[in-house]
Amino acid sequence: MTMGSKEDYKQSNEVFMAFIADQDDVKTLEGGVMYRVLNEGNGCCTANPRSVVSCHYRGSLISGEVFDDSWERGCPEAFRVSDLIEGFQTALCHMHKGDHLEVYIPWDKGYGKRAAGSIPAYSTLIFEIELIQIS
Repeated sequence: MTMGSKEDYKQSNEVFMAFIADQDDVKTLEGGVMYRVLNEGNGCCTANPRSVVSCHYRGSLISGEVFDDSWERGCPEAFRVSDLIEGFQTALCHMHKGDHLEVYIPWDKGYGKRAAGSIPAYSTLIFEIELIQIS
């Protein structure tokens, strides 16, 4: 990828985030992480950085390309919240058990200026997350 195309890609991701921010049903968290509620859970507490959570999730790019999908694997994943990228941590720490959100993570709260596997540098990450358990 040439520097020009990286800058174009970065800009297209920033334009996408500005478009999402204008949607009536989208809320913004610290760091510019945004989310849309797909279904509200009924849990009484939220996760914290030391929590271990179990969730289903699907990660995609603004192009629609899916880079990870626990539903496709048929098994939810368990993570310590503090082990995840910053934007995913931010979202999880605002979720209650049973919440199902679509989360938009700006590139600087995801993998930043570096590529990660099939995820290019400067990528906005879109995650559909269903929080199943907090412990």
